[in-house]
Amino acid sequence: MLAKACHHLLPLKLPATASPPRLPPPPYKHTTTTTPHAISITAPTTIPDLSPPLPDTTNALDDTVAAFWDYQFLFVSQRAETTHPLPLRLVDGALPHNFPSGTYYLTGPGLFSDDHGSTVHPLDGHGYLRAFDIDGGRGAVDFMAKYIETEAQVEERDSNTGEWRFTHRGPFSVLKGGKMVGNTKVMKNVANTSVLQWGGRLFCLWEGGDPYEIESRTLNTLGKFKLDDDDDRKMLPENDADCEGGGFRANLLDVAARILKPILYGVFKMPPKRWLSHYKIDVPRNRLLIMSCNAEDMLLPRSNFTFYEFDSNFKLVQSQEFNIPDHLMIHDWAYTDSYYILFGNRIKLDVAGSMTAVCGLSPMISALSVNPSKPTSPIYLLPRFPNKSLTRDWRIPIEAPSQMWVLHVANAFEEKHVNGNLQIQIQASGCSYQWFNFQKMFGYDWQSGKLDPSMMNMEQGQEKLLPHLVKVNINLDNDGACQNCSVDDLSQWNKASDFPVINQELSGTRNNYVYAATSSGSRRSLPHFPFDTVVKLNTADKSTQTWSTSRRRFIGEPVFISKGGCEHEDDGYLLVVEYAVSTQRCYLVILDSKLVGGKNALVARFEVPRHLNFPLGFHGFWAPNVCPAPVISNPKQESYFTRRSIESLVSVK
Repeated sequence: MLAKACHHLLPLKLPATASPPRLPPPPYKHTTTTTPHAISITAPTTIPDLSPPLPDTTNALDDTVAAFWDYQFLFVSQRAETTHPLPLRLVDGALPHNFPSGTYYLTGPGLFSDDHGSTVHPLDGHGYLRAFDIDGGRGAVDFMAKYIETEAQVEERDSNTGEWRFTHRGPFSVLKGGKMVGNTKVMKNVANTSVLQWGGRLFCLWEGGDPYEIESRTLNTLGKFKLDDDDDRKMLPENDADCEGGGFRANLLDVAARILKPILYGVFKMPPKRWLSHYKIDVPRNRLLIMSCNAEDMLLPRSNFTFYEFDSNFKLVQSQEFNIPDHLMIHDWAYTDSYYILFGNRIKLDVAGSMTAVCGLSPMISALSVNPSKPTSPIYLLPRFPNKSLTRDWRIPIEAPSQMWVLHVANAFEEKHVNGNLQIQIQASGCSYQWFNFQKMFGYDWQSGKLDPSMMNMEQGQEKLLPHLVKVNINLDNDGACQNCSVDDLSQWNKASDFPVINQELSGTRNNYVYAATSSGSRRSLPHFPFDTVVKLNTADKSTQTWSTSRRRFIGEPVFISKGGCEHEDDGYLLVVEYAVSTQRCYLVILDSKLVGGKNALVARFEVPRHLNFPLGFHGFWAPNVCPAPVISNPKQESYFTRRSIESLVSVK
């Protein structure tokens, strides 16, 4: 697990739209420590004056002090909203006249502290939806931002005074200024994790509850969207081997589940189905793929996962439920033409932590801990189409020869060899079980309610424990037996990286390029996180190209936009938000994905007004204004994008 912080952070309560502090002269020494893993980052002994920003003169400042404050200002609450389109100022470059028009939606937490002394973990922050409407014809970008009016948000914000009082604990937080002991409001659906447009409708998702539907023109919240109202899912039959000894165990777990359900559903108000925030879009079939798990399975050594496939009109095409006899935590997943693919992040019940969590003395997530008992990582290949003649026992995982906690998946695809073998490749970001810690994500210390950037950074020589990009290759024979499974670095890039994305036109098929957020490593005190660089990885030759921000600026997840009607996979643009924490500004940055690594990669940069500066976002979605059929300009292009998709469909029908 993560090393403990090597210092105590100052109590820090910042105004909702506080200015960057005037950093003091550098009398603070860089502390040394024998504690493994965590980098030491000094906290100032006094709170600086929160006055208007000074010019960025970092070279004259102690980087350890600046690093501490830069990290705090990446998570400063933003209470202001703008419900009318606000033109953004172009500060660099220009949009080409043929730039695809559409809207880039970005969601993430917007509020971390209330008006009564409570702070929350970034994952428990109320969802704040940002919309960048890009008009290529005008060369302009309009901006809107609004809080998602979830049930918790409506309860915790006074609509008359605008005052906030946190009443829901959330899974990762403990309230200091609210009800602590006996507070059963655990599942705080803040709709802050991902955003999706499907079937002409806009949704914000969270890890553990129903999506919220949003009116795309006004960003008004329409309410919860019930995905499983017409659920007619099929439970795939279990194997006969499960009857020998396993049947008694299953019966015990069923009894435990029946005891837990009324407590979780009734007392703690947990929904029976926990929807995952990560979804997949099968482009050739024009289907939305989404999955859920059972609430009670978070506390039981088994996992029930249900996969749903919807057509473009939100008609349920199929659903399947899988019962896996392992205690797993899934955040992201993958699919191919034949399989749903789950990386099994193993967890276990922490008895002592669960007792304090139930009493409200620690976050609810402290009831769980990672389970590094095995040196391998289980990968479950679950049959996507039950009528296909797949003979492999899906309940037995393939054990990848490397222990890793998978965070996000870029892509997965399968290819049939001449000899009948099936080759599957998964591209993902993963980290070590030693680094991942439920109670220390983003460096949040629930006991002090503050952020410690040292938790997200490691000492030299231990960088491999941090998130990095990998590819997993699985070779199955004609009978579905695993002949080989290997885990390798996705490229030669060896710095911490996450949020991998691809050209979504190739989702589920072979791709050559992966784009991700990473670090340049140029900052002594924040060498690994937050990210400040976009990396473009060529999976064929393992080469890399990068684009980096200026000093004391960070980035979030990149999003790829295809130019459409082009021959090459990397003909497109990358959207990424740049957070200039030293001046409290956010910028929408547009890069030419083909030119990343060169001098002309920057296409345009648009500035968000300072009074609307927002904290770090999580996941975004590009919604084009129109979805024209692809224009085939030459046979090579047809072969590259269209023919491969058609062949993949024919192979499974």
